[in-house]
Amino acid sequence: MDIKAFMDTVAYNSQGLVPVITQDYNTGEVLMLAWMNEEALRLTLETKNVTYYSRSRQKLWVKGETSGHFQKLVSISVDCDGDTLLAKVIQTGAACHTGNRTCFYRTLEA
Repeated sequence: MDIKAFMDTVAYNSQGLVPVITQDYNTGEVLMLAWMNEEALRLTLETKNVTYYSRSRQKLWVKGETSGHFQKLVSISVDCDGDTLLAKVIQTGAACHTGNRTCFYRTLEA
């Protein structure tokens, strides 16, 4: 599938955003959940540096641009409904702003 065809499958919400689950390519560990708008997705696909849309700051941000903890895109998939993305990345350093490797570091066992 080419970039245009891929982007045409994405269904953005009413705010023009789509959630992105980010997973470590090598370990399969889920690192974080964030949001992309169309421009963030396009930049991610073009540069291979994962770019998100910050809902709180209302602007684009390249993961790692201030922390140095970059995410290099390996692959990206869209789910069956087109309303969620799965990005597999090579993570440099911590993915979470708290300094933890993953944002999902608090676990309750069933």
